[in-house]
Order: sequence, then structure tokens, then C-alpha cells
Amino acid sequence: EEEDEMRDEVIEILAMINPAIDAEDEDLNIAEDLDSMDIIALIAELEDKFDIEITMEEKTEENFQNVDTLVEMIKRLQ
Repeated sequence: EEEDEMRDEVIEILAMINPAIDAEDEDLNIAEDLDSMDIIALIAELEDKFDIEITMEEKTEENFQNVDTLVEMIKRLQ
């Protein structure tokens, strides 16, 4: 339940930053599909929304693959 809510919020943030991104796309690779300004905005929004700090170590392509990997990272950092 809490995870679903988190997923929805992450999807909402992604849609706000780049409406062209399809969060449900199985081939989604956020790290590749967003430009660096979008990534910076995404990180700022996630940190703000979930009250976390995304450190340099966490800024990996694995974490920024898709909504699920973002949610996993957020849960780890909370």
C-alpha cells in the first residue's frame, strides 16, 4: 500500500518533469531517456518529496533505471 503510493508519487514527479516519459514502459531507462537537467530536477523533487538525500553513490544508472528501481532506492534512503 505504502509502496503503491510511493510509486504513484514517483510517476507523478516523472510526468511533471518530462510528460513524454512513459513510466509503465518496460524498456524505460530514466538515466538514458532524461537529459541531465531533467535528472537534476528529478533528484531535487525526490529528495524534497521523500525527505531523503540522494548521495553521489546512489546516483547510478541502476538506481535510475525505472520507477521500481527509484522506489527501491527511496525506501533504502528513508
